[in-house]
Amino acid sequence: MTKPQNSSKTLKFPAGSIHVKGADRTIPAGIYGTDKFPNKLLNDLIVTNGVNANEVEFENKFIWLQEKLENELAQNTIINCSNRLVLSYKKQKYDPEVPPNLIDSEVGVNTTEEAGKVLSAIFDGRSVFDYPKDVSLIEYIINFLCNPDDIILDSFAGSGTTAHAVLNLNKKDGGNRKFILVEMEDYAEDITAERVRRVMRGYGEGKNAVAGTGGAFDYYELGEPMFNDDKNLNENIGEDKIREYIYYTETKQHLEREHTETAKYLLDTYNATGYYFYYERDCLTTLSIDTLNIITEQAEQYVIYADICTVPQQVLAARNIMFKKIPCDIKRF
Repeated sequence: MTKPQNSSKTLKFPAGSIHVKGADRTIPAGIYGTDKFPNKLLNDLIVTNGVNANEVEFENKFIWLQEKLENELAQNTIINCSNRLVLSYKKQKYDPEVPPNLIDSEVGVNTTEEAGKVLSAIFDGRSVFDYPKDVSLIEYIINFLCNPDDIILDSFAGSGTTAHAVLNLNKKDGGNRKFILVEMEDYAEDITAERVRRVMRGYGEGKNAVAGTGGAFDYYELGEPMFNDDKNLNENIGEDKIREYIYYTETKQHLEREHTETAKYLLDTYNATGYYFYYERDCLTTLSIDTLNIITEQAEQYVIYADICTVPQQVLAARNIMFKKIPCDIKRF
């Protein structure tokens, strides 16, 4: 871990990171190692069960910096310490785990036929989906690739097998995996989401009863798009939805302020900035000297959306106003 030509540096070794030979003992701070390669222990080293029980610091001509040491420890590199407190390291070599060529019952994965039986049982004996994937297959893949607190996305959710697998795994090992399912077919509510509900609360009766996994999820349906094919605002969604969208894109806050006639164009004031949406469905709006009175609440600065602006730039700057054009300057997610 050292080279004679290196400059001296101090490394901190966390508790449990150094394998120390000999009996349990306390080694006082001092200079150890050899005459040619001295190793300075800066604080007492407490040895318990063959490792350092406390954080210790060594000063030496180390080849590593602290960050490198921490990375090596994270990769299970072993740090050994001799009776004379000479430090050395040994890298652990692991072959990456590879799944078998055939994923079958040998690794606990059932067939598609079995998957159909499970899905039928969930829906009281009805056949609701052709060729579903077996939940054990998705469990195997998730368990192989993901951590217990990962978010698993399934963009083609089908019968909801991915959610079923996530819930099963969480129940088995106490994990905190989450799932996001996306399904565009008309069975999203009646099959995909309904399967998740039934798996959570349990299904079947008598000896065939399967206990629920627990858990919770939210179900959402997409509404009409904010922008039409011409990249203009889709006015069919209603002004309130447009206002909510603009306010969120600006502040990352939900718009809770009530829309009133006395402050018709004000969205809200947030972080000393007043946000205004100067909009009329049936006509163009022009932010001009005469229409600056749409500002109804004092703030340090203002962001105003309108169709046109005729206010000179120097006037906008003097009044701390940022003009944004509808719909060009509305962010698109």
